[in-house]
Amino acid sequence: MGKVADATNFISKLTPLKAWNILQLYTSYKLTQWRGRPIQWGTPMTISIEPTTACNLRCPECPSGLRAFTRPTGNLKKDFFSRILDEVGPRLSYLIFYFQGEPYINPAFLDMVKHAHDRGIYTITSTNAHFLNDDNARKTIESGLDRIIISIDGTTQDTYEQYRKEGKLEHVLQGARNIIKWKKNLKSKKPYTIFQFLVVKPNEHQISEVYRLAQEIGIDEVKLKTAQIYDYQNGNPLIPEQDQYSRYARQPDGTFTIKNKLANHCWKLWHACVITWDGKIVPCCFDKDATHILGDLKDHSFNKIWHDQAYTLFRTSLLKGRDQIDICTNCTEGCKVWA
Repeated sequence: MGKVADATNFISKLTPLKAWNILQLYTSYKLTQWRGRPIQWGTPMTISIEPTTACNLRCPECPSGLRAFTRPTGNLKKDFFSRILDEVGPRLSYLIFYFQGEPYINPAFLDMVKHAHDRGIYTITSTNAHFLNDDNARKTIESGLDRIIISIDGTTQDTYEQYRKEGKLEHVLQGARNIIKWKKNLKSKKPYTIFQFLVVKPNEHQISEVYRLAQEIGIDEVKLKTAQIYDYQNGNPLIPEQDQYSRYARQPDGTFTIKNKLANHCWKLWHACVITWDGKIVPCCFDKDATHILGDLKDHSFNKIWHDQAYTLFRTSLLKGRDQIDICTNCTEGCKVWA
C-alpha cells in the first residue's frame, strides 16, 4: 500500500462532519494567532489513546522502559474505550493507539482497533514488534488497522540493543515479515507499514542499511526520527554526530541547546490531545507522566473538558510564554522526520 493509496484510504473515511470539524479547528487556531488569545472551535481531529503503560523493553529515554512513572499504571478497558468513542468518534479523523507502553500487551487492543475501524475512523499504532507473532499479525490485518509504525533502531543486534535494551532485532524483523505475509494472504492493502528509525549516535551509521532492509521485507516507508534526550545540556552519548539528525546544537563552550526556538503557539493544542489508559486528558505526547491533567473522563464529558477553564488557562499560558511550561522546553512541536 503506497502513499497515494494510504492517503486515498484516509480521505475515504472523511465525512462532511469531520471535514467541517477540521475547518473549525484550523480557523480557530489561526484566529488565536492573530488575536493573541485562545479561541477554540470544534473538537480534536486527532486523539492519542493509551492502551497500556506496560512495556517489555527498557529504553533509556522512555518512562515506560525506565519504570519511572509516578502516575498509576494499567491497561485501557474495552468498555471504557467504547464509551469514549461514542462521544468523540463522529468528529474524529485520526485515532492513534499509542502514548506510553507497548500496545500489544493489552489483550483487548486489537478488539478496540476493530471497534474504531467499524466506526469509520483511521487507526494508527506504534509497536516494538516483539508481539507480532503469526497469530497477532493475522489478527492485526483482520482488525482493519490502517497504519502500523514499527520501531527498528538498529540493523544489527549489537546496535539495536544499545537503545532497545532487552530487545531482539530478530523478533522485530520477523514481526514485520509476518505483517507483510498476512497482508498478502488476506489480499489487504492495509495497514500502511512504516519502519521508524530513531537516529542516535550508536546507530546513525546504519541509516542506509535500514532502507535496504525495508525494501527487502516489503515495508512501505522508512521514517527517520530525531530523539528527545532528557539530559542533553552537557552532552549525551545518544546525541548523533550528524547535525541534521539531532534536535540539539553544540555551543562554543561545549554545551548543547535545543535547536528550535519556542514560538508561543502550538497547533497540537488545538487539533489533538492525549488520553491516558485511565481516562485522564493531557495536552500532548510530551507530558509522558501526566503532570498537566486537564480533565478526567470518568468525571466529565470530553466536550466539557475540551472547552473548560483548565484547557483555556493552559492555552493562555502557552500563548504568553511556551518556554515557561516544563513539557514545552524540550519540544519541537512534533518530532522532525525525514523520508
